[in-house]
Amino acid sequence: MIIKFFIYGFLGLLVEIFFTGIHSFVSNDYTLIGHTYIWMIFIYGWGALLEKIHDLIRDKNFILRGGIWVVLILSIEFITGILLKKLIGVCPWDYTGSSPYQVMGVIRLDYIPYWFVLGLVFEKIHDSLDAFIFKLKMTPD
Repeated sequence: MIIKFFIYGFLGLLVEIFFTGIHSFVSNDYTLIGHTYIWMIFIYGWGALLEKIHDLIRDKNFILRGGIWVVLILSIEFITGILLKKLIGVCPWDYTGSSPYQVMGVIRLDYIPYWFVLGLVFEKIHDSLDAFIFKLKMTPD
């Protein structure tokens, strides 16, 4: 479980750096600088726990699954954002003023389509990771 925690943590960091780099491009900053926060590895690592939810919903249609991922991701983002504000006095991804669809500076409702797609991509990553680990276990020494 700890290995998957860090795999999801590092994958999350990579996705966030890529996403913020693309945002730089869209904002006419052609340096394509992407960024993230060390705190995020601990938040993205929770993906390891979400595998159990994927196992429970994998036979549902993709619209329902995507909706479930949206609710879960927004909930995790909201809770961790509020916790970080309480613990360190700031939410590293503070959305205040960046969108009319932000809630308390910790979530953005206009990101719902991204979270929908990301949740479905997570399912593929989960299945691929499980298949890879299975192959490793079946490989003779």
